[in-house]
Amino acid sequence: MTKNQGLVLVIGLLAIFGLVGWEIVRAVRDVTEAPAATSKGLATQVQELLHPTPTIYPSSQAVIVQIRSLARLETAQYTVEKVITAETGQGVLAPLFGDRLLLVAHGEVTAGVDLGKLADGDITTTPDGKVTIVLPAAEIFSSALDNQKSYVYDRQTGLLTHGDVNLESEARQVAEQEINKVALEDGILTMAQSNASTFVERLMRSLGFTQVVIVQATPVP
Repeated sequence: MTKNQGLVLVIGLLAIFGLVGWEIVRAVRDVTEAPAATSKGLATQVQELLHPTPTIYPSSQAVIVQIRSLARLETAQYTVEKVITAETGQGVLAPLFGDRLLLVAHGEVTAGVDLGKLADGDITTTPDGKVTIVLPAAEIFSSALDNQKSYVYDRQTGLLTHGDVNLESEARQVAEQEINKVALEDGILTMAQSNASTFVERLMRSLGFTQVVIVQATPVP
């Protein structure tokens, strides 16, 4: 064997020993970390079984039901919070079959004037810079609960019942009506009409009219 061949043989043996040593170290590390990884993976699987993540598949097709132009001037918005009590079976057997909940309802009511309802003749002008505008009556544009802020504060069910599954949804429907009612009773339409008049008057003056007359229609719920 020549000197060069001996050197090549030594280098080859060192390389083989190095690879074998690395494989041994990696195997020991895998064995050490395997129980922790297995335990973590098992815990994750249990969590997925107990609390599965919902998968939602929106339909690939959509139908446009209606398209219409809007010219709504939103001029007032009320934020209302109201407690709603809903109950069933509150008679003698309430401790056994009763169901009662308290819903803290949080919602918003928006009102304004629909300028799209302006008819011919509702706007008249004169050569001396006067404009007269008859605004449509103020109306409620939207009234809806904020589902993220509305919540069931307390619920009590009888010993022999799991409760009415529709009770909360019915309470939310009533809550939306009550929020709308509170806003109307507090004068949201009057405020919306007044704010609309102020806005339109400023707009007309910015267009160069020196005298602006706003005829306020009577707000009708």
